[in-house]
Amino acid sequence: MISKLILQTFVWFGVMGALLFLSAGTLNWPGAWLYLVVMVGLSLTLGVSLARRDPGLMNERLRPPIQKNQTAADKILLSVLLLAIFLWQVLMGFDFRFDWSAVPIWGQVVGTAVLLIGIWICYRTMLENSFAAPVVKIQEERGQHVITTGPYSYVRHPMYAGATIFFAGTALLLGSWWGLASVLVFVVLLAIRTFIEEKTLRTGLRGYDDYAAKVRYRLVPLVW
Repeated sequence: MISKLILQTFVWFGVMGALLFLSAGTLNWPGAWLYLVVMVGLSLTLGVSLARRDPGLMNERLRPPIQKNQTAADKILLSVLLLAIFLWQVLMGFDFRFDWSAVPIWGQVVGTAVLLIGIWICYRTMLENSFAAPVVKIQEERGQHVITTGPYSYVRHPMYAGATIFFAGTALLLGSWWGLASVLVFVVLLAIRTFIEEKTLRTGLRGYDDYAAKVRYRLVPLVW
């Protein structure tokens, strides 16, 4: 499992690095190097920690993004989301190459902090929910049940909330205002995914309706 984690981490961020630097037309991009070093380091550190704490969840998270027992709607949306992420990286690379926008140093520092907060929320969510698989499905073989504690006591989809914060921090760290504006695309896609996920959970997971009635907000407390 650890070997697979290491391989997938370097492949994923290798692809991210290639998209960023090729579209930027240069390797002289300090923000991109910092982003990749931070992400690889945290992915491996937190991944190993999660694998030791909850190997069942880590095994789920290392599985392919498109799976046989995944809902058809989620297969389509997740494919669109992955494509959007790739295009987003290219956009920010072009932004750097052609100097379309420039985030000041203090903004990049803020972006780094925001990125780390987003990662912390996602990791905290996985520690609380052993069924936080990357695809929408009911994990009957693992005895999936409704999680109501930790970040789930505030919003029904804390992982998506953390991911949105992560995307915003990434764009700021990479110095792209256009990248930050494009985060709205991810907000829309993740909001759509909440409906897909909740339809599956309400149908196949006992007690989810009661939980949804108690925790009213999907992504942002007191807002939506």
